[in-house]
Amino acid sequence: MKKLQIISDKNDKSLNLKRKLINKIKKNNYSKNNLIIVIGGDGFMLQTLKKNKNSKKKFYGINSGNYGFLMNKFSPKNIINNLSKANMVSISPLEMVVKNKNNQLKKSIAINEVSVLRQSRQAASISIKQGSRQIIKKLVSDGVLVSTPAGSTAYNLSVHGPILSLHSKKLSISPISAFRPRRWKGRIVNDKSKIVITNLNPLKRPISAVADNLEVRNAKVITIKTSKKIKFNLLYDKNRSLQKKIKIEQIRRETS
Repeated sequence: MKKLQIISDKNDKSLNLKRKLINKIKKNNYSKNNLIIVIGGDGFMLQTLKKNKNSKKKFYGINSGNYGFLMNKFSPKNIINNLSKANMVSISPLEMVVKNKNNQLKKSIAINEVSVLRQSRQAASISIKQGSRQIIKKLVSDGVLVSTPAGSTAYNLSVHGPILSLHSKKLSISPISAFRPRRWKGRIVNDKSKIVITNLNPLKRPISAVADNLEVRNAKVITIKTSKKIKFNLLYDKNRSLQKKIKIEQIRRETS
């Protein structure tokens, strides 16, 4: 037990799964170096990964939430075998740097997406650049979303953004309820890109920037790029890899 760590959300379902898991681990005398087992939903997994962003450990998620896209299903009969044979995938988060209306810099990382959202009843008015190249000079919308491949089936899919293959080395830029230009569908860019989103009217049309679930209000300029210095090592059951889950969502979209 000393060689692995179990982190659980505080709800009854998670705590019950934790008790069952500890009993199974003790009964089978299972141990593994540098492993953190995370019991909860996707949100709890994102929180745990961020708290351990400098860790070189591997993370195996057990779902006790709703969808559990980043998690594995708990199988009392097969859990030890699943842990032993799990496949690893490494993902890098987005790094968000926000300059607010007071010219203060706020930094955060996002594993799924960075969403830029209108902060008032009025639509946001923003420009988007990829490095020094203009992607869109003026977008009037409820906001815009920049997604990683791992997050492309989450909020990004809800705003009709593209589903990205886990190994695509791409990022998705998707508008949220675009008003002008109404037919702009967004852009897929290389994951080495530096994306700069500027609020064209910060006084009249304030916006906020959200990295997964961390919000910075009254943003003037948001810079987003992939953080190659951080890698999260996630473990998945052999028959339910993250890549396979993404592929299933692609097929669902194509047939729906």
